[in-house]
Amino acid sequence: MATEFKLVIAGETLCLLGDLAVYWPSRNRLMVADLHLGKADTFRRSGIGLPSGGTSHDLERLSYLLQKTAAAELWILGDMLHGPAPHDAGWRESWNAWRNQHAQVRIVAVAGNHDRALINAGLEIELAGASVEDGAFVLRHEPVQHPRLHVLCGHIHPLAVLPGIRRRWPAFWLRDGLTVLPAFSYFTAGVAPGLAAGDRLAACVEGDLVMLPHFKASGSRSRMA
Repeated sequence: MATEFKLVIAGETLCLLGDLAVYWPSRNRLMVADLHLGKADTFRRSGIGLPSGGTSHDLERLSYLLQKTAAAELWILGDMLHGPAPHDAGWRESWNAWRNQHAQVRIVAVAGNHDRALINAGLEIELAGASVEDGAFVLRHEPVQHPRLHVLCGHIHPLAVLPGIRRRWPAFWLRDGLTVLPAFSYFTAGVAPGLAAGDRLAACVEGDLVMLPHFKASGSRSRMA
């Protein structure tokens, strides 16, 4: 196991990080997906009791990654928010303090399906719309193939199952023309994706990466090999 794994995708070197992020060295850019700020607040407003502190913990993890990579930019590939962003929301104090701490970092958010309130949220970030073409890549939220470019995205919160372990782990889903990032927020559910021949999962296990074998289909049965 290792904390990061370098891959050449569409002619560019990307570093998959076991801490649920991607670093793009030639852009000096850190990328994450599905931050879901305010998710716990949304649940509590609906009468579902949840502990506080999730946002602060996720932001601490982002601080660690920005320090580790010395990235000049942070891109969130959709679902930066989970729902409404009222100015009295409990998570805003943590966000404002964190943003001031990293005032020199350019932060760009691609719109996700939960980000309807992002345009008026006042979070001191750049809004990039639904997708951005950058070099060999398309940066977007939902995993939709592009006819020419490799798609980097999030949305489905992929999970991996390791042999002999019942617990499922957040994972990168590596496909031809498509790389799906794991959800960065720990307070998320996820799915074990249906793999096609040639797909690969990289499981994120407590900060380490476990690269699983390429998936191979054999008749009506399928296996990892």
